[in-house]
Amino acid sequence: MGKHSRALISLCDCLRGAPPVDVDWMSVIGLANQTLTTPALIDFVDRYESVLPEDLCGYVRQIYRRNVHRNERLVDQLEEAVVAMNGRGVTPVLLKGAATLAAAPRERRGVRLMSDLDIMVMPDEAEAAIAALREIGYGIHIQASRESRRWFVELIRSTDVGTIDLQQAAPGPAHFYRDPALSHCVTAALGRGSVRIPTPMDRALMLIIHDQFQDYGYWLGDLDLRHLVELRDLNSSVGGLDWEELSSRSSGELMKNAVETQLVALAQLLGVEIPHALRSRLIPRLQFVRQLTQARFPSSRVPLLAMTVLDLRNYRRDASLGSARGARGGLWSIPKAGTLHFLLKAAAAVRAGKV
Repeated sequence: MGKHSRALISLCDCLRGAPPVDVDWMSVIGLANQTLTTPALIDFVDRYESVLPEDLCGYVRQIYRRNVHRNERLVDQLEEAVVAMNGRGVTPVLLKGAATLAAAPRERRGVRLMSDLDIMVMPDEAEAAIAALREIGYGIHIQASRESRRWFVELIRSTDVGTIDLQQAAPGPAHFYRDPALSHCVTAALGRGSVRIPTPMDRALMLIIHDQFQDYGYWLGDLDLRHLVELRDLNSSVGGLDWEELSSRSSGELMKNAVETQLVALAQLLGVEIPHALRSRLIPRLQFVRQLTQARFPSSRVPLLAMTVLDLRNYRRDASLGSARGARGGLWSIPKAGTLHFLLKAAAAVRAGKV
């Protein structure tokens, strides 16, 4: 991972359409594989094929073609699942990659590499949705208990290329959303089925909350380059996201810092135009420096966990929202031993898609 991480800037140059100089292509491709962004290099290869190594172009094209085929199968799988749920009176909300597959033009479906289909239903629709999927051959692989903080069920079928991850809420803690039910979704056709797709702004917000909090990226200093590329492409495909509006949706200082950390990364790594005010505050800039440092020197991941204290007070204030406890008192206390153990273990782990 250390060798590959040194290629981060070169890979980002490729993803933004600028051929790097004196590049170690083996390291770049290694990091692209690690971050699940290899299919997204197809635009770069198409543009600069004449000056790139032949084997590099051949490899990227092969991965892209295979991903196109795989994602076409995922679209067929998604349509079948949606039609089955519609038959039970359920119109599901498509999240993350499933929303991208449904909303992207057919010729762009192969750019994003994905492993499952994230689908959200309302709590009172969950049993009907599961029954509908069972009727077409799905079995339950993993299911969270009803008492768990975040309920989900993972369904599998031997003939499919991906699993279905059925959920009752958008990614991350509910208090980060002003509209947890995503009532502003757009109803759209998916083949013979009907789905609801979050607005581009909501999709961007969900990607950030997923990476920064559900996947603990904000605390661990991780970069999810695949999702940064998706945010970049989402901004391009809809004619530009309103980044100031996105930041204004932050539920508190913690969320604002997390959103602006992503915006700093988008600007610095992928050349996305972000208003200066949204990439100039100290804590988001420090978090981005931490991300680059950890990518360059993986051994720094554990020592840099100490940076979590920058937002510990904001975290505890936000976590107390809606609880019986007030936001006062104990906001600067040391994290629990179990939390520290979890973060230390996660910081030392190699996670697919993260750098």
